Amino acid sequence: MSEPASLFRFHEASLGYAGRPVLEALNLEVKQGDKIALLGESGTGKSTLLRRLRELRPDEVAWCPQQPGLVPVLSTFHNIYMGRLACNPFWYNLANLVKPLSGPKEEIAGLASRLGLSGQLWRPAGALSGGQQSRVSLARALYQQKPVFIGDEPVSALDERQAADLLSLVCERHQTVVLALHNVEQALTHCTRIVGLRQGRLVLDAPSENLTAAQLRALYTSS
Repeated sequence: MSEPASLFRFHEASLGYAGRPVLEALNLEVKQGDKIALLGESGTGKSTLLRRLRELRPDEVAWCPQQPGLVPVLSTFHNIYMGRLACNPFWYNLANLVKPLSGPKEEIAGLASRLGLSGQLWRPAGALSGGQQSRVSLARALYQQKPVFIGDEPVSALDERQAADLLSLVCERHQTVVLALHNVEQALTHCTRIVGLRQGRLVLDAPSENLTAAQLRALYTSS
């Protein structure tokens, strides 16, 4: 059996923004098929790393941000459809905006049902609750149907049952997954590998099966 392909590789890399390093001396490889939970306190570099991953393979990555970034005046349907805007010609997108076409309607209705949004499909996104908006954002990313899913706290606004269900769905539908999470139980349950960051450094990279929740919580205690 052949070795999984390497998708992302960093060797002694320094990552940051506006000329300011956030992550330093980073050594990390993400292979095809990895399901990675990225853990660490806020400000330790998780979002910086996720942003760089997206930049390296933009055509292969479905992105789900922590803040939904929906268009409030558009319906749930149209916000989800925006996940595939770049895949279709302008005229097709315009026609679907004026009167939703049967193909996208069927696809998005099925996805919305899976995410518990069937009754909200034609409501403006701005009228939805915070949890519902998070699910619309997740549906938009899933609708892209990309091989790599990258999410920055994608289920932080959901209750534990909903979060568990949707994390399972993400991992089922994507070959490779990298998720920034805070919930260590979610990380151990849904991901096969844990990458831990502390103060701008990678301090943990191990299979989930070799770790405990107590070990992961240590990432959130002061050194």
